[in-house]
Amino acid sequence: MRYLPILAVVIVMTSGTMAAEPLRVGMELSYPPFEMTDAAGKPTGVSVRLAEALAARLGRQLVIENIAFDGLIPALKTRRIDCIISSMTATSERAKSIAFSTPYLRTGLAILAGTRSPVASADDLDVEGRIVAVKKGTTGHHYVATNLRKARLLVLDKESAAVMEVAQGRADAFIYDSLSVYRSHKRHPDTTRPLLRPFREETWAIGLRRDDEPLRQQVDTFLEAFTSEGGFERLGDEFLADEKAFFKREGIPFYF
Repeated sequence: MRYLPILAVVIVMTSGTMAAEPLRVGMELSYPPFEMTDAAGKPTGVSVRLAEALAARLGRQLVIENIAFDGLIPALKTRRIDCIISSMTATSERAKSIAFSTPYLRTGLAILAGTRSPVASADDLDVEGRIVAVKKGTTGHHYVATNLRKARLLVLDKESAAVMEVAQGRADAFIYDSLSVYRSHKRHPDTTRPLLRPFREETWAIGLRRDDEPLRQQVDTFLEAFTSEGGFERLGDEFLADEKAFFKREGIPFYF
């Protein structure tokens, strides 16, 4: 298993009294605009803001651990981190080993196809000679590994590498969430086609240890309040204004 270099970032919340133990949140800082770093190398994005708000609500110091996506669940289970806030889909398979908060975002699997690729829908993926790229450890990876028998699976560590395989014609399709497909197509408009309507809908949630029921209850209470106070709407307006407008116009699910 390949891991990215670990970056532990301590963010001190100044409001309220700090608990003795910090809140250690795991995420992979390579998925803008949700988990990323700014020009100065500081964590930012939707998930970072969400983690900051959660830590402030709990009165705990925030520590962000930058961990490769497929290493997040092992890090949670070995108690290196307290929770995962990393655009993680709540799946029945993952729920066998960890707990999830109530969902906070609805999205789904979509397809980035090459301009010369014959793929027009998910029904066109499982064909002899077809090459389908996925990012390791994602629900797209699980879907392809579980459902495709004839196509060749190309597993890559980074989203950008999978996108380039499609853009340069070495893969017929890349399976990922709708927003990522949309943004990848915008970066490669001449060589890719976005098939944005999800062929499988999904929800994102915060990952927690199964034996940490007190934190799960606190997280659910926080999410309910954060939603009712318009927190997610503000994050969407800050980081996803154009995407929100486009997806709403097209009737494609991607919303908090």
